[in-house]
Amino acid sequence: MQDVWTHHTVLLNEAVDALSVQPDGHYIDATFGRGGHSRLILSRLGPTGGLTAFDKDPQAIASAQALGDARLSWRHEGFAHLADLPPASADGLLMDLGVSSPQIDDPQRGFSFRHDGPLDMRMDPTRGQSVAQWLETADIPTLAEVIREYGEERFAQPIAKAINRRRQERGFVRTTAELAEIVAGAVKTREPGKDPATRTFQAFRIFINAELEELQQALEASLHVLRPGGRLVVISFHSLEDRIVKQFMAQHAREVVDRRVPFAAPAALKLKLLGRTMPSAQEVQANPRARSAVMRVAQRTQVPA
Repeated sequence: MQDVWTHHTVLLNEAVDALSVQPDGHYIDATFGRGGHSRLILSRLGPTGGLTAFDKDPQAIASAQALGDARLSWRHEGFAHLADLPPASADGLLMDLGVSSPQIDDPQRGFSFRHDGPLDMRMDPTRGQSVAQWLETADIPTLAEVIREYGEERFAQPIAKAINRRRQERGFVRTTAELAEIVAGAVKTREPGKDPATRTFQAFRIFINAELEELQQALEASLHVLRPGGRLVVISFHSLEDRIVKQFMAQHAREVVDRRVPFAAPAALKLKLLGRTMPSAQEVQANPRARSAVMRVAQRTQVPA
């Protein structure tokens, strides 16, 4: 079944250009989505090149299979499994951390407060616990912590109490519209142009999919899988992700001196920073969902251990 929702790939040319694709190279698209970046990478590969795609979403994997390209292999799993690949086997690795438009716009996936649907939010709806199921048992301190830490929401405590009050008075929260209504009633001031439920929905999505933990694992795995000279390209869409990426790249782009052995040579750099890119004004105008995107690029500098 074909998607009826349109997906606009963010920083399409900029990201693939940053990979510096060689015709006979092997590349990894760690978040295939609907394949925008992958299609462009494949167009730049020769017959001996290769591309490995990861995604949790069964619909994304179906899109990868539909390409019918023998140079493309796919894995129905999250990019934390990058570590399962052979060491120094990739010439470039791309991570686009955004939720795809078909996921957001499909009410049945439960990602959006703009469309009423089941309160799910799982990247892979065949595995794990939905947000609705988690909300059945999460206590107020846990709810507040998740909303505060992953949503950076200053009204985390009132929202948590409002969810708990709703459970006691009217039963469990089952739909996106119900959750959005609860949050709207608990948030006293709103940021201009932003729905009051934005931060809470972000928080629950990140939590239920363990997104930040998986990102940390994938970044560490990038040092294992990239060949010397291989490029790491990461597109983030909110400050929590971008902070992790920025700190990881900076950490491995610094020489490390062992203070216990002051005359020893510092540990070799693992990454070289190649810069940061933001979407152009034209791209943001054409696709408002691109406005928060930040792309960071680094290059592997030594053989993985």
